[in-house]
Amino acid sequence: MRKLTEISDPVFKPVSYNSFDKFWLKFIQDERDLPFVYLTLKITFIMIPLGILLFMPFIQGWLWWLIAALYFIYNNFVFKGPFGLMLHCTSHRTWFKKEYNWANYYLPWIVGPFFGQTPDTYASHHLGMHHRENNLEDDLSSTMHYQRDSLRDFSLYFINFFFLGAITLSIYFHRLNQKKLRNRVVRGEIIFLLICIGLAFINWQAVLWVFILPFFLSRLIMMMGNWAQHSFLDREDPGNSYKNSITCINTKYNHKCWNDGYHISHHIKPRLHWTLHPDHLKSNLKEYEVNKAIVFEELDFLRVWLFLMSKNYKKLADHLVNINGMYQSEKEAIAILKNRTQKFNVI
Repeated sequence: MRKLTEISDPVFKPVSYNSFDKFWLKFIQDERDLPFVYLTLKITFIMIPLGILLFMPFIQGWLWWLIAALYFIYNNFVFKGPFGLMLHCTSHRTWFKKEYNWANYYLPWIVGPFFGQTPDTYASHHLGMHHRENNLEDDLSSTMHYQRDSLRDFSLYFINFFFLGAITLSIYFHRLNQKKLRNRVVRGEIIFLLICIGLAFINWQAVLWVFILPFFLSRLIMMMGNWAQHSFLDREDPGNSYKNSITCINTKYNHKCWNDGYHISHHIKPRLHWTLHPDHLKSNLKEYEVNKAIVFEELDFLRVWLFLMSKNYKKLADHLVNINGMYQSEKEAIAILKNRTQKFNVI
């Protein structure tokens, strides 16, 4: 186990802006989100052109496969995580000012499909359903009724989400009479499908590489992340965000993906700016201690998922932060971790 010492995750520090920065600051609402501009420009002028080139008839043979390989690398190993969590941040906190609201559609409608994100589905699911239901019974992505250290149970969880997620989400919004959210999901899914079908007449291999493969990988990674974020649940208090979510600190992932590791504070304050999560943790240590909140150091969600799938509780305990001595021993900590991954009985 670890003692909580210094937190090295990113926080906002005022800097001197150059003329290019000042140009973009006229359009965005929060200067702290200026890094999103630079990431979006890199994706727009590096990765997306590679994807478009794969549809060009004059790109064939070894050159086509070279571009496809570059696209795959940029999409999955360079930009996927940062883009996905930039989409997350800008869904919670509108990025551009009201007078430039049209620009807020660029990420979900233009860039998103290249990462396998169907337009508006992510925001509708995450804001309209997941945060409202908070991993409880009516949360369509709830982990409650799965054994959360079981690869078999995760496979069932993923299959259910992948094949039925959009359908059950639409039914959920219809049942709540939230027609706008329902229509956004249905519209986004259908438009993405029609675009893929239409472009397949031009080059089906490019559609597979540019849209379908990212679609599958994005949904897989999102479910692995959500599984890890909500694997350790207190059976007596499952709606308590200190007890149904985890936080990962002092990890490269937080520097790359806008402090996404702070999932406890994100559920407590969904609109809290990504640069403020480390301060929230430090300011609420007593709550973390009282609730025996699960905080890992130098782990990201995918590594937490891997350790769960291999039932490596010793490794998880090695990275567990013992806030104010709330665990008396490693044995006690492992017992709590194991207890919190147990499946909830279906009533």
